[in-house]
Amino acid sequence: MEKTKEMRRKIEDLRRSLYDLIGQNNKLVAAEVVFVSQELDKVLNEYDMIIKTQIA
Repeated sequence: MEKTKEMRRKIEDLRRSLYDLIGQNNKLVAAEVVFVSQELDKVLNEYDMIIKTQIA
């Protein structure tokens, strides 16, 4: 359960970073925006796998 809490915190941090970067760059294809978006995708996928294993 602690792992999911930590993952949710990380997801929210990455989302905030992504929103901030988009606001600063105003370009969705800026290298930093793409990098943070990809990191968020990885964390979301990992979180999804954890949740699925807890439910099963």
